[in-house]
Amino acid sequence: MLWSVSPFGEAKVGIPYGLANGVNIYLVFIACFAANVLVFPIMYVFLEYINSYLMRLRFYKKAAVYVARKAKTGSGDKIKKYGFWGLIFFVMLPIPGTGVYAGSIASHIFKMERKRAFLANTIGIFISSIIVWVATLLTMKGLV
Repeated sequence: MLWSVSPFGEAKVGIPYGLANGVNIYLVFIACFAANVLVFPIMYVFLEYINSYLMRLRFYKKAAVYVARKAKTGSGDKIKKYGFWGLIFFVMLPIPGTGVYAGSIASHIFKMERKRAFLANTIGIFISSIIVWVATLLTMKGLV
């Protein structure tokens, strides 16, 4: 679960880690998915209330602007053009740099309504988790 909350892997790392360590395959999916979904409310509170205070610190502002630019350029075209569906697509890609952290930042930058952003992130996480879960199970059985 900790890998699934971490910005260094999210469920993309949590699921394979849990399966490789012999945890029940269904428990791994549910726990990693749920932990990854928890990231959005945490990020929302951070971006809405804490981020503005920390922007006063030079080193934080420099890092935050860098991360925001990466999230905007990585997701910008998809979210601008397709909105809700673009955010789902961006979050569901099981590749580095996409996921709920970047999706939360992008939805904040593009000022998406919170409930729609949460739903889009959750759907994207679910699809990504299924892809990673199935791919890991197939790989462990030697089918891929």
